[in-house]
Amino acid sequence: MASDTIAGGEPRRLVRRLTLTHSVLYGLGVTIGAGIYVLVGVAAGRSGMHAPLAFVAAALMMSFSAATFAELATRMPVSASEAAYVKAAFNREGLSLAMGLLVVVTATISAATITVGSAGYIGVFIGLPPGWIITFTVLAMAGVACLATVHSVSFAGIMTVVEVGGLVLIIAAGLGQGAEIVTRLPEMWPAPGEAGAWSGIAGTALIAVFAFIGFEHLVNVAEEIKDPQRTLPRALFLTLGLTALLYVLVTWVAVTAVPPAELARSAAPLALVFERLTGMPLVTMSAIAVVATLNGVIVHMIMIARVLYGLADQGSLPRGLAVLNPLTNTPLLATALGAAAILFLALAVRLEGLANLTSQCTLVIFAAVNLSLLAIKWREDAPPPGIFQCPAWVPVAGFVASLLLLGIDLVLR
Repeated sequence: MASDTIAGGEPRRLVRRLTLTHSVLYGLGVTIGAGIYVLVGVAAGRSGMHAPLAFVAAALMMSFSAATFAELATRMPVSASEAAYVKAAFNREGLSLAMGLLVVVTATISAATITVGSAGYIGVFIGLPPGWIITFTVLAMAGVACLATVHSVSFAGIMTVVEVGGLVLIIAAGLGQGAEIVTRLPEMWPAPGEAGAWSGIAGTALIAVFAFIGFEHLVNVAEEIKDPQRTLPRALFLTLGLTALLYVLVTWVAVTAVPPAELARSAAPLALVFERLTGMPLVTMSAIAVVATLNGVIVHMIMIARVLYGLADQGSLPRGLAVLNPLTNTPLLATALGAAAILFLALAVRLEGLANLTSQCTLVIFAAVNLSLLAIKWREDAPPPGIFQCPAWVPVAGFVASLLLLGIDLVLR
């Protein structure tokens, strides 16, 4: 077929056009989401002025898995990455397919949840029934996801700048209040003997870790990243580091601007902080929230399509899902299938219970990926040249941390 082959009869392949900037903006777009807007209040209620330290601890816990993804992504820079890692480690087609489908299902539930949330924000500006808003949103974002990847990721990158800009606006407003935000820094660090404060930070960190989930989706666009051996590890760690920096600064501004107990009682803690610091109407933050949620839908659609494409390219799903459009060089059928699944879930299924599964499934994926790298390292005599390498204890720590977080999450829910 003309649509899935190039000159010489070779199958059409994804094109490596994404730079480090594209990659980091994509990573930030899929990581920074609505979670931080709620978790600030939860963290303040549990840890008070020490809440920023919980986000530092959460980022450190995620760094083990980030290093594991970085090494595996440089070994195998392909779409449907998690499935490829499991296949390389255990050589089980069924296990590899199950892992790939778990990634797709998890991302679809997450995207549907974000879509429903976006309808609420968009409804502030447009007087249409939620079902119409949801349908229009999914179709419009699917259209963007069908563009050439460099264009759709660039579009999402602009939205990420706006999304991050909302957090930066809060930080800037806090800094503009005077020297108090600096002079009160010693309050962030509890005394060594304050066992209650340290245990509160530890407990808060276990919850804060879910605000960092999403950076791992970068590996599923690895097949479209320039020089992935150099770019991917940098993009992964920059995404995690910049996200942590933003979360810590926003949380510190929040607890210094509004008493932690008041933050904990608020249903929209960052909106409360924004109003308290700037006096500007809450509609400003609502507009930023619209951009943030729409961005979340786009980046999830792109990722879902690439996983389906990768599974089809590996022979695990029908070949039609791996066909690339000759104009955009993107998998249109895979994108359409992902968009249809998101639309169905958003319109027909109550997502409250399903949404809880996203974090649990993600931790299962993290555990499997860490175990995969450990298995690969165990049996090889020497690693291939030119890859990012981490010590064997790193995937062990990532595996243990993932299981610990999963166990605690299941108990708490």
